Amino acid sequence: MADIADLTWTDVRDGPGRTLVVPVGSVEQHGPHLPLFTDVAIAEAVARRVVGVDPTLVLAPAVPYGAAGEHEGFPGTVSIGHEALRLLLVELGRSACRWASRLVFVNGHGGNVGSLVEAVTLLRYEGRDAAWVPCMAPGVSGDAHAGRTETSLMLALSPGTVREDAAAPGATEPLRELLPRMRAGGVAAVSPNGILGDPTGAGADEGHALLTAITTAVAAAIHTWAPDEKTARLPF
Repeated sequence: MADIADLTWTDVRDGPGRTLVVPVGSVEQHGPHLPLFTDVAIAEAVARRVVGVDPTLVLAPAVPYGAAGEHEGFPGTVSIGHEALRLLLVELGRSACRWASRLVFVNGHGGNVGSLVEAVTLLRYEGRDAAWVPCMAPGVSGDAHAGRTETSLMLALSPGTVREDAAAPGATEPLRELLPRMRAGGVAAVSPNGILGDPTGAGADEGHALLTAITTAVAAAIHTWAPDEKTARLPF
């Protein structure tokens, strides 16, 4: 696997045409049972597995901070906001594309989407071959936040960081019903424990299956490379 942390500049110069894969996450609350680094861990794990099966890909260090203002009602959340994230991604892309033939952001936090769309759309307008892709699997619908889906993934990736005895249901209504109150008061306004969904019943086996499905979908999207003209997203 080509990890930029292990390469020299001559390795990059002498290698094949490179696509730089950049995980993007968020440091934010994930209920009382999951670590603040959950989104980063998932995005990095997916990106690492995708890079491992394609020698033309290079893994970059993750961008850990994202736009997570909706979670700031909970201690531990660190959000840099949309404008700062957008600028960071644009400048990262401008620099990386001086040597990388392509650039793809692998996103692990839904709150980053607006910034990703704007940043990657601008990079493409400037003539850089950039795109982004979510950590999702087609046809798999899961909890919105810190529920069964993310808990299962973390049980597969880092079981020692999951406090299963603290896992409890949060707000389980459909996200569309929660959004008006969330826009006004953040996640804390609809879920005192910070969970949108129900993590009970999560398991490592389910997490491994989800991770395989997500990795397969992301790898296929990067291989196909057909960014949507409006969103700059690689479609599944």
